[in-house]
Amino acid sequence: MTTHSHQFVEKFDGFVGFGLSAESDMDTVIYYLQKFSDDQLMALLRKRLTDEDREAIFDLLSGLLRRHLSEPEYHRYFLKE
Repeated sequence: MTTHSHQFVEKFDGFVGFGLSAESDMDTVIYYLQKFSDDQLMALLRKRLTDEDREAIFDLLSGLLRRHLSEPEYHRYFLKE
């Protein structure tokens, strides 16, 4: 059974760009994150990312998760436990 989904990027037909409004900024962030995490793109990038790149990505994402999710939310929504 699949536990992860990326439906937003598949269905979104709005404006993709940053700086127009808070709503379009959030849509764009979601769109970029879902596109960025595509398996084929990650297979290509994993060979090219430097140690510093990987550390920066990990630090940004883990910091956001710590700041914005409670521990139960982290386990439910991120770890999918």
